Amino acid sequence: MLRHTVGRAYDDLAHLAESGPLRTRGACPVVRDIGYFEPRPGALEVFARIGAGGRLRALAFRLEQGRDLRWRCTAVEVGGPRRPRSDDD
Repeated sequence: MLRHTVGRAYDDLAHLAESGPLRTRGACPVVRDIGYFEPRPGALEVFARIGAGGRLRALAFRLEQGRDLRWRCTAVEVGGPRRPRSDDD
């Protein structure tokens, strides 16, 4: 998915891949629910609820369609607090 990700979302997704917030011991993660919201044409905000054992986590991301009609992920977040932003963001 990284090659379809731009800006800050690329760094956030790489960090999530390293930290593995959806990894669990024992039970395999299962998608419990999915949904989306279209705030404007060419943009989707998508979520998934992921259960593993007794834990439920949320995964959310924003997709935006570029002028070339390709969809790119522009934001990604997994349940819990956001990573602090630097002054460069």
